[in-house]
This record gives sequence, C-alpha cells and structure tokens, in this order.
Amino acid sequence: MTRPTRGGAAPPPGPGVPAPPAVPPRSGPVPRQRPAGAPAAPPPPPDRRRTAFAEGVDRLRAAAVTEPGRLRIIGALLAVLVIAFGAVTAWQTNERARAADDVLTRSQPLSSAAAGIYRSLAEANTAASSGFLAGGQETEDSRTRYDNGIRAAAEGLVTAAANSEPKSPAATTIAELNRLLPEYKGLVERARTYNRQGFPVGGAYLRYANEKMQQEMLPAAEDLYTKENQRLSADYGDAKPYPWAAIALGVVLLAALAWAQHRNYRRTNRVLNHGLVAATAASAIVLLWLVVGHGVARSNLTDSYEHGVRSLNALHEARIASLKARGNENLTLVSRGAETTKVDGTTYDSYDLAFGRNMDALGTALAEAGRLADDAAGERPVDTANGNMTEWKKRHTSAREQDENGNYQQALDLVIGGDGATVECFDGVDAALATALDHENAEFERAAGDGLDAMGYLPQGAGLLAVLGAAGALIGMGRRLSEYR
Repeated sequence: MTRPTRGGAAPPPGPGVPAPPAVPPRSGPVPRQRPAGAPAAPPPPPDRRRTAFAEGVDRLRAAAVTEPGRLRIIGALLAVLVIAFGAVTAWQTNERARAADDVLTRSQPLSSAAAGIYRSLAEANTAASSGFLAGGQETEDSRTRYDNGIRAAAEGLVTAAANSEPKSPAATTIAELNRLLPEYKGLVERARTYNRQGFPVGGAYLRYANEKMQQEMLPAAEDLYTKENQRLSADYGDAKPYPWAAIALGVVLLAALAWAQHRNYRRTNRVLNHGLVAATAASAIVLLWLVVGHGVARSNLTDSYEHGVRSLNALHEARIASLKARGNENLTLVSRGAETTKVDGTTYDSYDLAFGRNMDALGTALAEAGRLADDAAGERPVDTANGNMTEWKKRHTSAREQDENGNYQQALDLVIGGDGATVECFDGVDAALATALDHENAEFERAAGDGLDAMGYLPQGAGLLAVLGAAGALIGMGRRLSEYR
C-alpha cells in the first residue's frame, strides 16, 4: 500500500479510482433583461437629512424617559409659568392702576370743570339780567358776579382745551364756545348801554343775548359736560374689571407647584423642597395681593362713583337748574309779557313757564342728591337748599301776582329787593349747593385715592416676586439634579 509522503501532495488517482466531480463556479443572480423600448427604472431616492427640530424632539423624548431629563423639563416649565404669572399680573394691574389714576387726577376734574363752565355761563347770564333790572342803579355785587362768571367760564375753556385731544369732538365744542363768548359779551354790553340811557331797545338786546346763551352756548357746554362724563365712565370701566387672566394663571401655577412637590415627595420621601416652597410662597403672595388689593380698589372705586360722582352730578344739575330758574325769573320782568307761549290753548309768559320747569328740575335733582348723601354732612346742605327752594316758590308766586295786577315796582322789589325778596332764597340755594359740592368732592377724592393706593406697587411687587419664584423653582430642581451627578 502506497502512503502519501509526509508534507507532500496527494498522489493522483490511479486508473481504477474515479475522479471527484468538478464544482461549478458560483455566480451572482442573473440580471433581468430589460425589454427593448421599456423605460429605465428611476434611481433610488437620496437619504433625507433630518431637521434640527426633529433631532431636538428626539433628544427631548430620549431625555424624558430619564429622571434627570424629567426634572429639567419640570423645572423649566415651572419657571416659565412663574414668569408668565408675574408678567400678566404686572400688565393687568398696571393698566387698572393707570385708569384709576386717570379717574382721580384727570377725568373727574375735567368733568367738574365742564360742569363749572356750564354753571359759570348760567351765572353770568343770571347776573346780567339782575343788573339790567336794576337799571342805572346796578349794584357792584351784580356787576362782580357777571364779571366773575365770564372770567371763570373763559378760564375753564382754557383748561378744557389744554386737556382735550386735537380735532376731537370736545375740542370742536370748546372752539365753538370760545367763538360765542365774545359775541354774548358784546350783546350784554349793548343792552346795558341802552338801558342806562332809558331806551327800550336794551331789553331786546338782553333777550337776544339770553337766547344766544340758552339756545347755543349752554347746549354746547352741556355737550362738553356729557363728553367728559363719558370719558370718566370709560376710565371707571377700565379700572374696575377683575384681572381674570392673571388670577386664572396664578391658580394654575399653584396647582403645578403642588403637583411638583407631591411628585418629589413620592420619589424621595422628603417632605419639603426649599426651592419649590420658596416659589410657592412667592406665587401665593402675589395671587393673594392681587385678589385682595384689587378687591379693595374696586370697592373704593365703586364707592367713589356711587357716593361721589353721582352725588356731584346731581348737585351740578341742581345748581344749574337754580341758575336757569333765577335767570328766567328776572327775564319775566324784563320782557313784561313780550314773549308768550300757548299750552293747551292757554297763553303763558314764556320765561315764567320756563321758570316753573327749572324749579321742577331743581326739586328732582335735590331729591336725588339727598338720596345719595351718605352722612349728615352731606344731607344738611341739601336740606337747607330744599327749604330755600320752597320759600323761593312762595315769594315768586307773590311777585307774579303783583306783576299781573300792574304793580311792577312791587314785583321788582320782591325779586331783586332786600329782605323778603326771592334773591335771598336763590342765594341760599346756591350757597348750600356750593357747600354740598365741596363735601361730595372731598368724599370722591378720598374714596378714589384709597382705591388707587390699594393697587399701589402691585405691578412692581408682582414682577419682583415672580423673578424670585422662578429662581426658587430652578434652584429646587437643581438640588434634585445634583443627586444624579
């Protein structure tokens, strides 16, 4: 038996041994033949590069499944909520504080100034008619009242013009009054001149001046007063609504902080996290300050409107009605029946009829002012004015009886004379109303000032505490994160 040599190749097979089968060569898959005329296959689409946002989302998702990642997310969300709460609180309280300041220092003073313009014009008109009745014996007091009324109206128009928006309806009304005031003064001076000379045409000039006052100037002044009152109401509307957005955000924030602390307790069995406690305390202080401060401010602003602005409006209406009544009472004697009006077939003196309507308006306004007065100091002058109004009506009736019976001088004495004349009652009504106006204005300033003070420093305090709360939330979460390092 022949053995292969060590380390050598195997001998070739002998003639009696069959050769092993040949292994066929390996080859790849046979490519499929593209039929003639068929379109070429499109190339494979290139790999799209992922956006930074998608990669960030993936990283955030990957981090969220780990406790450190969750802590970072919770800390960031709490800090954002605290800052948002502080910012919204500061914004809403600042808007309301600014509106409350406008009520106290801008809107209401301008409304009173507009009422003062109306009153000054009516007072000047009344003084002009009283001086005309005195003829050549016009008293110094009557002339002084007229001059003071004209001067006060002019100064009020200057103040109103300085505080009105250019080309606004109020500015247009002020310009119209500035145009009419010199015309009225010229008519009154002509009436005085002719009256001193004994010419009857003086009465016609005075009636024309009164007509200009009653039909053009006083309606324009009333329109200005209405516009300023609308601005005052708008400022109240901006100052009083609750800051619901800030309150709701504060409640959500406290709930989120409570949840974060409860979660921390469940995972670490630690009762308190000092940073989260600080953030909760800061947020709770801001929310409590917001609710209590705005509640007190709203209450005081409501009080300033109900027992301040409304009382002032009623007293202004009463004083204007008394001035118009006095002017019409004087003009009844000036015209001597030259102006008449028919009502239900009966002829009345136009000025005497207007006097009755003015006295009715005076009584209504005094009743409203008495109802709104909330203390004895406010009720007392209103009661005094009511008593003078009642006596005024009695004396006016006596004066009208004398005039209708042809006793003109006796009627004149009962209107502009000394003791027992209606001028005493008018002066009593006017003085009492001036006292009531001073009292109610002081009440308004006190209540509105308290309302403004209740919101003082709230915007700044909310912003500062929000920063401290956000820092507390981040520090609290940072302490937990340090445990994983």
